[in-house]
This record gives sequence, structure tokens and C-alpha cells, in this order.
Amino acid sequence: MDRRLALVTGASAGIGAAFARILASHGYDLALTARRTDRLEKLAEEIRLRSGVETLCVAADLADPEGPGQILDTLTAHGRTVDFLVNNAGYGLPGVYAETRWTDQAAFLQVMLNAPCELAHRVLPGMVARRFGRIVNVASLAGLIPGAAGHTLYGASKSFLIKFSQSLHLETRDEGVHVSALCPGFTYSEFHDVNGTRAMVSQSTPAWAWLGADEVAAAGYEAVEANRAVCVPGAPNKAVAAFAKLVPDDWGLALMASQGSRFRKT
Repeated sequence: MDRRLALVTGASAGIGAAFARILASHGYDLALTARRTDRLEKLAEEIRLRSGVETLCVAADLADPEGPGQILDTLTAHGRTVDFLVNNAGYGLPGVYAETRWTDQAAFLQVMLNAPCELAHRVLPGMVARRFGRIVNVASLAGLIPGAAGHTLYGASKSFLIKFSQSLHLETRDEGVHVSALCPGFTYSEFHDVNGTRAMVSQSTPAWAWLGADEVAAAGYEAVEANRAVCVPGAPNKAVAAFAKLVPDDWGLALMASQGSRFRKT
């Protein structure tokens, strides 16, 4: 195939689906992966009809340690290699840490940390050899602000992805490979429906604080093309990120203690 291939995880909805549409509009063939095959197939058909690119749907559960390898083995069997990787799959795990099951936390870490790191590690050598590659790790504004009670590992995992992306950015910037961490704030998607916080965040968060998934994905695409290590889309989110850098740690924790219950389930 002459066209480059983009692999998007968590592609069935939200930011992942928006990334798929943007990448197709720029001429990339697509490998779309998520757990919900029916939704992937529907998106793939829409994109094929609109953009004329090839699409491959790979149903996979990244909570399974074998998942990343199975995805890439499927692509290899189709004679394809990954030129653009969007590590988007993710979710929130409500509750306070001591009251959750470790099996749930372990699966969370597999999806949020191990899978994106493994996928990046597996595709990077080919990108470097071809002197072309793009990796977007979808992190969060939560990775740039102090931690809050509830959803205990979410902010920590996103902070990890940001630092991971910064290091990869420095390691590959002279190799033709661009790496960016995308750090959205509140985004219109299914994220809050899945973790049961939709009513909570909708009531407590003003409309101006929200961005659409298309806006977020477009900002992420532009950032990785420009090879910016970290992208915070939206003026309100940029202001929050800048404020978090300036405020003393104890002040920041006090603020999160008073406000965190507005958007985190404990």
C-alpha cells in the first residue's frame, strides 16, 4: 500500500473517532481498535465512503496483556506497518483506592500505562528506520494539576503519559518521529457516561469549560505535526495548567480537597 497507516486505540467513540476522521481526511489508511466491533465497523464504513481510504477493524481488549501484541500481529498479517499511533483508549475508575478491587486497578494500569508504552515500543523501531512517525499519547489536564480524592490512579497515569511523551519527544526529534502528549480538559464524549459522573460534572462545570471531541483531536493532530511535546487545547485549560505551575503545592492540594468532589466520585 502506498498510503501510510494510522492506528487509533479506543476508536469507537469520542476523541478516538474524531482522530480517525481527521487522519482519514489527511490521507491515512486506518487501523481502528476497541472492544465494540459493531461501532468500529460503522465508523469504518462512514470513513471509507467519505474519504476513500482503507480501514481495518481490530476488536481487542487492552486490559488483556496480550492485546497490544495481537493488534500488531493482525496488522503484520495484512502486510501493514504503523506510521501514526494514537494511544487514546482509556477510562476512569471511580471510588477511593482502598475500597476498590486490586484486579480492577491492575486492569486499569494495563490499559492506561502498559498498553500505550508497549505499542509505542513496538512501532518505534520501524518509524525510526523509515525516518517518519507520529505518536500521540492522549493524556489529560488531570496530569498537570494536583491530585484529587477518588479515581485515584487516573491523574497519576496521565502525568506518567506526559513525562513519557516528553522523553520520547527528546529521544526521537532528530529521527523524523514526532511525539506529543495531548492534555484535554472536559470534553464532550462518552467518558463521563461510562464512569458514572455525567450528572455530577454537567451540573458543576460551566459550558465554556467544555470542548468538542473534534476540537481536541484537531489540536492534537496540529501539535504532533508541529512536534510539540505537550498540547493543552482550549484557553480555559491553558489557564488552569499555567495556574497549576505557579500555585504552591499545599495551596493546590487544598483547592483540590475543596473542589475535587465536583468531578470525582469517592
